Amino acid sequence: MPEQTIAFQGTFGAYSDLACRRVFPRMKTLPCTQFDDAFAAVSEGRAALAMIAVENSVAGRVADVHHLMPDSDLHIIGEHFERVNHHLLALPGATLETLRTVRSHVHALSQCRRLIRSLGLEPVVAADTAGAAAEIAAHGDPTVAAIASELAGQIYGLVSLKENIEDAEHNTTRFLIMSREPKRPARGTPTVTTFLFRVRNVPAALYKALGGFATNGVNMTKLESYMVGGAFSATQFYADVEAHPEDRPLALALEELAFFSREVKILGVYPAHPLRIAASARDGN
Repeated sequence: MPEQTIAFQGTFGAYSDLACRRVFPRMKTLPCTQFDDAFAAVSEGRAALAMIAVENSVAGRVADVHHLMPDSDLHIIGEHFERVNHHLLALPGATLETLRTVRSHVHALSQCRRLIRSLGLEPVVAADTAGAAAEIAAHGDPTVAAIASELAGQIYGLVSLKENIEDAEHNTTRFLIMSREPKRPARGTPTVTTFLFRVRNVPAALYKALGGFATNGVNMTKLESYMVGGAFSATQFYADVEAHPEDRPLALALEELAFFSREVKILGVYPAHPLRIAASARDGN
C-alpha cells in the first residue's frame, strides 16, 4: 500500500532505512538506488513519504539533494537526527584476528580510521554500508568485514565484532521527510522553515537580502550556496531558519529578502526535532 510506504536511498539495512523504521515503525520501507528515485517514488504515488539524508556532522552535506529538491515539487514536513553507530560486521565464526579487509561507503571508512588502523585492515570502498554487508554475507569470506549498522547485520545474518567504532562521538546524520502535500505545524511551536533564493546580481545584494533576518531577530542556522545552470554568476542559496513564516519577524524578513532577490521558494515549514530544540536551549536561543 503506497500510503503506508516510505522511500529511502540505499539498500535494506542502510542508515536511511534505520531512520525510516525509527520514525515510522508501522510503515514499509522502499529502497531506491538513487536520491532522484526516492523523490520519484513519492511524486509518482508509489510511496507516501521519503526519508532523505541531507547532511552529516562529520562528512558534511549530501550535495545531490540540494539540486534535486527545488524541482521535485515535494514538501519538507519534518526532520530527523539519527546518531550513527557503526558496527564492524563479519560472518559468524569470524574474529578480529581472521580479518584482513574491511568494506564500506567511503564516508563510513573515513569515520572509523582509528579502528581500521589499529586492526591493520585494508579499507575497500563500496557503494554503501548496507550493500557492503550484503556482499560479505553472499561471498562467505571470513577475512572480510563491513562497517554498517546493527540493522544491516540482523538483515544479512552477520555478527558484530565491535560496536560504536566511529571516531567522533557526535557522528549524526540529519534527514528531511518529504511529502507530496505540505503539512505546517501550528504557530507557537518550535518550527524550522527551509527556503531557496537567488539574489540580484548587484553589489552587496546578499548582505542586503539577509539584513532583515538580523534586524528582526530570526535565527538562521544554515546558509549554503551552489551554482545553478552552469553559470558562474547564477548562484542559488539554501537556508534554514528557526521560525514560522506566519510569525511577524520571519514574515518581515522574507518580505525584505524578496525585495533584493529574483526568486524565493519555501521548500517546507516543519516541526523542529527535539535534538535541535535541546541544542538551541544550550546555546541560549
